[in-house]
Amino acid sequence: MVLVVTVSVPLAAGAAAAKSHPVKKKPAVSAKAAPSAKGRAVVARTGASKRSVAVLRKGRQVAVRSRAAVVHAEPARASFGQLSGLHGTTDPLDLKSSVALVLDQDTNEVLFSKNSQAVLPIASITKLMTAVVVTEAHLPLDEILTVSQDDVDTEKGSRSRLAVGTSLTREEMLHLALMSSENRAAHALGRYYPGGLPAFVSAMNHKAAELGMSDTRYVEPTGLSSRNQSSARDLATLVKHAHGHQIIRDLSTSLEYQVAVGQRQLQYHNTNGLVKNPEWEIGLQKTGYISEAGRCLVMQAKLAGRQVIMVFLDSAGRYSRIGDAERVRKWINETLPVAHPVTAAPHVPVLPTVTLTAPKVTS
Repeated sequence: MVLVVTVSVPLAAGAAAAKSHPVKKKPAVSAKAAPSAKGRAVVARTGASKRSVAVLRKGRQVAVRSRAAVVHAEPARASFGQLSGLHGTTDPLDLKSSVALVLDQDTNEVLFSKNSQAVLPIASITKLMTAVVVTEAHLPLDEILTVSQDDVDTEKGSRSRLAVGTSLTREEMLHLALMSSENRAAHALGRYYPGGLPAFVSAMNHKAAELGMSDTRYVEPTGLSSRNQSSARDLATLVKHAHGHQIIRDLSTSLEYQVAVGQRQLQYHNTNGLVKNPEWEIGLQKTGYISEAGRCLVMQAKLAGRQVIMVFLDSAGRYSRIGDAERVRKWINETLPVAHPVTAAPHVPVLPTVTLTAPKVTS
């Protein structure tokens, strides 16, 4: 069974629509108490006609401040997929990711596809190609790399616990980049490549072309730039290739890692909670997020006796990409029988392929 759903809203139209509808100012209303980082503190308007707000902590008013002192959080920026209308695509599994692809690693059989040709920003999924280029360059893993001011994020202003001047081995930098998505570590890996960062980015694009990833373009090694873009089909190709490197499999699925920085020991954890879930057998993984890309996830895992590659892009909620992976795992386990060695070929029901397509989305 093939289900085709076409989404025809181009990025430009989506972006124009977003600009043509300014947000209207809403009247002030009372707010309910909600937990915060410092206890049960909230800021509540005291009425539309009043010019002050009450700060409540544990149910007790502790201060009254002028409304001008209250900082209101701006709404989250829409992703490229949202602006282009991809989130209007429905699918039988009700995935929250606007782009998804699941295929059998051994046979390349597509098990599930949703907007898999759409080209979108890929955030820190970029670091998987960074790891491939570093690994295949056969550079010494014990060489010391030092974080410099050049590695500080000026694109998004993201933070890092690797202060300027921190020195780690290339393998430690690679570990942190894959497992914890450490941006300064990934940038340093590119900067220490023979020929420097321009040569490294060129090598990333050359490798993508070599693998047939025609929808893919890289401009830097971290994924902080929204100009790093790809499609789900291209990323599935990258996951399959990267899975051939033992070091990338091991480091990307590591649960936690500790590095010595001066007199301190820094503890890092995997950004993908599924690696510690006993119901999963994950061979490789990478997460990613910037506002333009939404939440992203790629994985290689064993499901129902199959080696499966999964790609989820542009998921809107913080945990929705994990929920999508769980939905796919449940669907495959319930649809396919577990593969066992047999002497005669058993009857295997045909798994319907769900194909949902949309035009390519580019910046």
